[in-house]
Amino acid sequence: MTEVAYLSDEEGKLLLTVARRALEVKLNEGKVPAQHLADFPPKLQAEGASFITLTESGQLRGCIGSPTAFRPLVLDVQDNAIKAALQDPRFPPLSAEELPHTAIEVSVLTPLQPLPFSDVPDLLQKLRPRVDGVLLTCGWNRGLFLPQVWEQLPDPAQFLAHLFLKAGLPADAYRHRDFSVEIFQVQEFQE
Repeated sequence: MTEVAYLSDEEGKLLLTVARRALEVKLNEGKVPAQHLADFPPKLQAEGASFITLTESGQLRGCIGSPTAFRPLVLDVQDNAIKAALQDPRFPPLSAEELPHTAIEVSVLTPLQPLPFSDVPDLLQKLRPRVDGVLLTCGWNRGLFLPQVWEQLPDPAQFLAHLFLKAGLPADAYRHRDFSVEIFQVQEFQE
């Protein structure tokens, strides 16, 4: 996967530390740690969008994030880490006992860019496996896949079908409905 050169490795490690600490404090003490923005490098104080992915033994355990930037990146990472652990509707809330066995991945997103296409074959040609994350919008329904999802769904047609399912629509909805696509890239940091 192509990395977006935005943050340094040190800044990425700081974000992982923020996410881990947020989960430790929330799960063990029931509160959210206070963050003093002045303690962080300027890029982490700036508005940024992130997704937090939690895994246990290589299996997805939670993934929640912000597709667009609207708050300081460090606060976005902290909030999304807690939400991934406690509010992903696909999983029961993470327990304090599970936390030592849970790996954290922080994905920092580039701004969303519309991807114009004339028809589905054109769209499938334009999607870049393992590079582009995709936000699909169809009416009120939305689905988002990080670029990492290409590892499980390397075929663009399969990727798109599963994205429609994630958006709560039939896998073949692209044949019958108008929809829009926005793409983005990520810079990943893993524990």
